[in-house]
Amino acid sequence: MSYVYLWSKVDFLKTVYITRRETFNAAHKLWREEWSEEKNMEVFGKCSNHNWHGHNFTIYVTVKGIPNPETGFVINLKDLSEIIREEVIEPLDHKNLNLDVPFLKGMLASTENVVIQVWERMIEPIAKVGGELVKIKLVETENNYVEYFGGREPF
Repeated sequence: MSYVYLWSKVDFLKTVYITRRETFNAAHKLWREEWSEEKNMEVFGKCSNHNWHGHNFTIYVTVKGIPNPETGFVINLKDLSEIIREEVIEPLDHKNLNLDVPFLKGMLASTENVVIQVWERMIEPIAKVGGELVKIKLVETENNYVEYFGGREPF
């Protein structure tokens, strides 16, 4: 029994976190139709601009696992890059998040909502190639970013 416990401790110690960074550009507007223009401006400030505004987003996708004994990889970064391209970059890059992105329809295109929807799109494809998605960091500006852990507390 203690041997199994020791083995699981050793496996835990071999867990590695690997992160891939990608970038995309997109426009959005933070605006609630049911609010007055004054309230939208009060809550969202310049982000409620009628003519939209854009960001050069950077996304960091962190996956964990035990390195494969044959490859030494937690996940093949080519696979992870392809998943990010298909699930994030292609649907979002150079798009209006409010108008052009079906998986964001009907919701406020805040960075918080975007990162949650991106997580939902990526969790299954990453699992299919043997990884476990643990964190997505989405940088909106040099001063503002969100981190999402799939609804689990990180610590």
